[in-house]
Amino acid sequence: MARNAVVTGGGTGIGRAVAARLVAAGDRVALLGRRKDKLAEAVDELGPAATAVPVDATDPAAVRDAAAELPERIDVLVNAAGANTDLTHGAPAADDLDAVRASWVANFEANVVSAVLVTHALLPRLADHARIVNLGSVTARSGQGSYGAVKAALEPWTSELAFQLGPRGITANVVSPGPTEGTDFFHGGDFPPARRAFVEERSANGRLGRVEEVAALIEFLASPQASHITGQVVHVSGGMFLGR
Repeated sequence: MARNAVVTGGGTGIGRAVAARLVAAGDRVALLGRRKDKLAEAVDELGPAATAVPVDATDPAAVRDAAAELPERIDVLVNAAGANTDLTHGAPAADDLDAVRASWVANFEANVVSAVLVTHALLPRLADHARIVNLGSVTARSGQGSYGAVKAALEPWTSELAFQLGPRGITANVVSPGPTEGTDFFHGGDFPPARRAFVEERSANGRLGRVEEVAALIEFLASPQASHITGQVVHVSGGMFLGR
């Protein structure tokens, strides 16, 4: 029987790559995201097993409206939406408290509130033995201002979900990528040369990751074969999380 999957941030990058793998495996996938054009492109590429549900996942009313368009039974939920909002608005000056607050709130909403709202909206629909995968970041261990801190917040929340839902056979895990090629992290731009050089120096294999590598792990954790893996943080960062 085909499963019903929901992927937030499904219009681009890792979310889109995950949706592609799930569709190829025979699942029906609802792609959630803010940008209608990107969602439409993804659905055109993925075919009739994919549907687009535009939503601002930080807005409770919008999430409630979007939930009405989703299946009554959810087998897989992948919270891949998120971004380092400082890359859009600029990192705040340390002595500008208003800007510091805005930075932290914006990153918390984009990366944590979005995942929490969608998950809570869909909790009543999660099938027994469903799978939840939240997208973290290597910066939760290495730091990157408010972005790294809020990504770290996903980890204890996910472990709480694992124990809350475990009696029903539902698993919840975090996949934490390092810097990854093929995402829209820099809003359509390439990795800055200095950042690329830093990653190549600090990773064990001397390169950035690729979206398909992250998506392959998420597909596995979303599969029936991963039934005894829960509450975990699994890194796809070429060893960068080790901090060596």
